[in-house]
Amino acid sequence: MTTDDDTILARVHDEYLYASGLRNIIPENTTPHDSIVLVKNFVNNWVKTKLMTHQAEKNLTGEQLDFDQQLEEYRNSLIIFSYERELINQNLDTIVSDEQIEKYYMAHLGDFELKENIAKVIYTLIDYGIPEEEHFELLFSLPDSVLIDSLEVFSKVYARTYFLDTATWIRFSELQEILPIENYNLEMFTKNRRFFKLVDENNIYMLKFVDFKIKDDTSPLAFKRNDIRNIIVNKRKLMLVKKVREDIYKKALQNDEFEIYYKK
Repeated sequence: MTTDDDTILARVHDEYLYASGLRNIIPENTTPHDSIVLVKNFVNNWVKTKLMTHQAEKNLTGEQLDFDQQLEEYRNSLIIFSYERELINQNLDTIVSDEQIEKYYMAHLGDFELKENIAKVIYTLIDYGIPEEEHFELLFSLPDSVLIDSLEVFSKVYARTYFLDTATWIRFSELQEILPIENYNLEMFTKNRRFFKLVDENNIYMLKFVDFKIKDDTSPLAFKRNDIRNIIVNKRKLMLVKKVREDIYKKALQNDEFEIYYKK
């Protein structure tokens, strides 16, 4: 949709909306039909906003309409935020070593209590009734040192899906979304045995627990590594911002750039 920039599209009291006000709202390559829809929506929203503003101005007191201080504070906050964000982008050290992560973990063990059960598992999902079922079950009985490689080769061919990453901790609630174990808990699964075979009318699920942690245990480091990294980086961010603010204040004080007259 194209219009002359001086075309009046709408009026609310003594305010007018011109076509020039819509210059940047229609993306390139927009179809004529979509352009008309966008323009209509913009105009309707403009009218409603102006009507609401007019009504509010009629009913609010002069004091209630005085936003000068709030606008100044908001502007200051935006300027400071943009400046600090740029400083962080340019100067923040985001590299966190494994040693730093482990040191933080050991110093804050009390903060890493598990809120839910977690486990390291391997599992496969195969179609019900396939001839290879017995072979899959045999593979799960192998020692862990040979199990993974053998199971991966076989799963690539016959399994519908599988998971063989023994280094990754999984929340038990996530496991319940993948496997039909919603009526069980981790203690029940791991109390006496580690291998489980679950069957429904279409699928056979084979699952083996490699390791597990019960709720209220201390969370393993591997499960919290990314969280700790983010904590360390965020602490650095706060320290960087605090130092910049202090440096600006000290420099201004040395250069006699401000005075404080109020003394209690």
